[in-house]
Amino acid sequence: MAERERLGAALRGVSGQMTTAVTKALEQQYPWFLGLSADERSWVALVAGAGINGFINWFAADSAIHPTRIFDVAPRMMARRINLKQTVDLVRTTVDVVREQLAVLLPETDRDLLSTAVTQYAAEVAFATAEVYAKEAESRGAWDEHIEAVVIDALVRADPDRIMLSRASTLGWPVSAPTFVMVGPEPKSTDYAVAALRSLARRKNLSVMAALHGHRLVAAVSARELSPATNPLSLAAILEPRFGAGSVVVGSICPGLAAASHSAVAALSGAAAAPAWPGCPRIVSSQALLPERALAGDAAAAAQLVSQAYRPLAAAGADLLDTLIAFQTSGASIEATARALYVHPNTVRYRVRRISEITGYNPADPRAAFALQVSIALGRLADKID
Repeated sequence: MAERERLGAALRGVSGQMTTAVTKALEQQYPWFLGLSADERSWVALVAGAGINGFINWFAADSAIHPTRIFDVAPRMMARRINLKQTVDLVRTTVDVVREQLAVLLPETDRDLLSTAVTQYAAEVAFATAEVYAKEAESRGAWDEHIEAVVIDALVRADPDRIMLSRASTLGWPVSAPTFVMVGPEPKSTDYAVAALRSLARRKNLSVMAALHGHRLVAAVSARELSPATNPLSLAAILEPRFGAGSVVVGSICPGLAAASHSAVAALSGAAAAPAWPGCPRIVSSQALLPERALAGDAAAAAQLVSQAYRPLAAAGADLLDTLIAFQTSGASIEATARALYVHPNTVRYRVRRISEITGYNPADPRAAFALQVSIALGRLADKID
């Protein structure tokens, strides 16, 4: 014990020199250290000094090791500014420099004992480093999930504001990047639903914020290659396996996170209305669900469907609208429609093509015919009210 106390006293006399030597070694070996601010470099120096002093106190007293305490001298934000690999560099460099300094500053007879002690202490510090970063990661993960839930809630409520955008930016989200929202059933196991979705997105180079909303999983999605011309269904197909059984509804691409509330509202409306479509696909756009959304009471969907189909046909003249109604009444028969209107079948064919060109819905397709029928009904009701 007396021997350890003697060596401890000798080490205390050179601890300042060893800390300075560690700082110089970091400056010479690691560009990341020079990229830190003066305050951040001082944090690193404090940790290195605390590590050296902790080793000296432990060695001299021959007591229990408490290596996690060396990180108490620096602010908690250090673990966010300096990553785990850089901290490992710090620990390794400190150990190497201490060994070098012991060879220079202390007699040769003392070096073997101290070298063995340094190795033991370094192993404990390595475990402590992993523990500190694991706790920080757990804390940060919980906080990030909370922020994501707040952002998703703002999108769902169509209440995006500067605070929401600021919170999203703290997660590294590209707030001005094109974004769409997808909504689907929650998976059977909800404990890791969001984490599993986020993990899959990272592997596929997608940016995702997600949260459970009731019994649905809601996700905002962005990517470097995403643009208004991109088909969001192709990207949604990558993430679809992390949703539960049922249809996953995909909103349209919006020019930024602030505008993505439109995508979120439409996707949620589509998710609520999807059961009304017996053959609804697993991945479906909110646009494809306009008829069901309108029937379910979505005023925005009803207005869009009317403006997209009924209004253009009404503006084009009575011939197209009357032809469409006759075509639907006759069971999509060209000949029966021609007889009902006293026109040639080729005239009906031409008008059907025009209807398809004007509205984007082909009257001969059963699904499109349904959308047109709902549009006409809603448009006529609107005209009657007006």
